[in-house]
Amino acid sequence: MPANFLRGNELVPSEILYIILSSRSFVNLFVCGFALYAALRLQIFGARVIMNDMDKRIAERENLLKSCRLCPVECGADRLSGKAGACGVSALKIAKYYLHPFEEPCISFRKGSGTIFFCGCNLRCVFCQNYEVSRARRGQTVTPARLADIFKELEDRGAENISLVTPSHVVPYLLPAFELYKPKIPVVYNSSGYEKVDTLKLIDDFVDIYLPDMKFVSSILSKRYTGREDYFERASEAISFMAKKPLRMDGEGKMLSGIIVRHLLMPLGVADSFEVLKWFKREMPATAYLSLMSQYTPFGETEKFPELRRPVTAREYESVLNEAFALGIENLFLQKRSSSGEKYIPKWDF
Repeated sequence: MPANFLRGNELVPSEILYIILSSRSFVNLFVCGFALYAALRLQIFGARVIMNDMDKRIAERENLLKSCRLCPVECGADRLSGKAGACGVSALKIAKYYLHPFEEPCISFRKGSGTIFFCGCNLRCVFCQNYEVSRARRGQTVTPARLADIFKELEDRGAENISLVTPSHVVPYLLPAFELYKPKIPVVYNSSGYEKVDTLKLIDDFVDIYLPDMKFVSSILSKRYTGREDYFERASEAISFMAKKPLRMDGEGKMLSGIIVRHLLMPLGVADSFEVLKWFKREMPATAYLSLMSQYTPFGETEKFPELRRPVTAREYESVLNEAFALGIENLFLQKRSSSGEKYIPKWDF
């Protein structure tokens, strides 16, 4: 005999109540099923959007390497097929990574800058102290995933920042590395200054500190010593873009964001150094720092250039310092003349 159930003051047969409950369950099941279907559709759509966006980014990066226009040389090399560009490399190669103790105090700070030296360079500096890396391309090929691991390794070892040395020609490889791991410490873009603004814009969101060189104003000197007659034109444009980074220092003097422009004084180069100082004073914001370097050491191919076969003299360096003070440049890093010498040149790992 079917059981009866009380609903309010009304006695309801179990069959009717079962039908009522079944109807409600069906409605609930339908609603839940529709919600699940909608969520799955949204997830699939979202995944497709992400994949499409990722595919688009990968395609864009591959295009950058397929006909390379990353630097001012715009050599057009198909680096995807293994052809070396004007930088001398096709792939992502590193020569060394370590905690560098000899950068500007606000960069090396206490534990050292987590410095990664990339192989290859778009300049042909005859005095390059990193000749084995920039020209001979001595190093080891790595993947963006391995590079991301190196970021993490340096961070775990106590690096004050991650410093990318001569990175413009490997920007398409840097982007996926940063997507895999974004360091929790500042990222430094350590550059020769010979850059394209369009390439800098690709990486700018991942960079906290710019550390460019301003080597020469004179096109005659830049052509003779770097192989690039348009060095100043390109470098001044790129550094003006870099100088937009706001200055931020922590309470102990460690740089978190900003720009430091480096200038290496050359033998017989006082007059051009004066022009660099005038440019800096005229074009750079008050928050920018200038690092005047006396560390020039005859190296590389300087045997072919008699005027470069000696260190900078004390008189030459003091003349440039006095000019900087006379121009009212206040944010200055200076070097002791004892900073020159081969003992300051890294020993390469690969």
